[in-house]
Amino acid sequence: MKTQLMIQSTPNPNALKFVLNMPVKTTGNWTYKSAEECAANPLAGAIFALNPHIKEVYFFDNYITVTQDGSVDWEGLEERIQKTILEKIGSHNPDFATPEPEKKAAPAGNGSPEMAQINEILDQTVRPALQMDGGDIQLVDYKDNTLRVFYQGACGSCPSATMGTLKAIENILKDQFNPDVVVELADAF
Repeated sequence: MKTQLMIQSTPNPNALKFVLNMPVKTTGNWTYKSAEECAANPLAGAIFALNPHIKEVYFFDNYITVTQDGSVDWEGLEERIQKTILEKIGSHNPDFATPEPEKKAAPAGNGSPEMAQINEILDQTVRPALQMDGGDIQLVDYKDNTLRVFYQGACGSCPSATMGTLKAIENILKDQFNPDVVVELADAF
């Protein structure tokens, strides 16, 4: 099968979605914030090496979302990213290992029935749209009616994610989960 790649814009002007006809991550998703994090994923490292203004490379299902800081023109960079992906995808392992998170205390409410219910609601309402736009959302913790979330991929630096999307998520959860819930952005996950 010949590798095909399609480039899609996202609502975030600083992020592009590179969609392939094969998986780039078979289970889960992963966000790289720097080239130093890419030891287990040479494809991600090669993308970072293209330009110092690339700030994030996100792998999910059959696409890679690349986010830059907004100071370079996409026209030339887009072609270089496409060429790099097509050159490296043949040796890319979609089951690449993700680094073990630092051992920290589990966030409050993590793994709770409430978090499971919230995840189910988001899976049915919000995640499909975020994933179509080249991103996703992770739950950090839920404590005292406050849900902290972390955006991934194109959503991480999208201007509409911080206010509009966050408020929409809160309204959905108020309607379907708890009328007193508050949704906040976490600095990191």
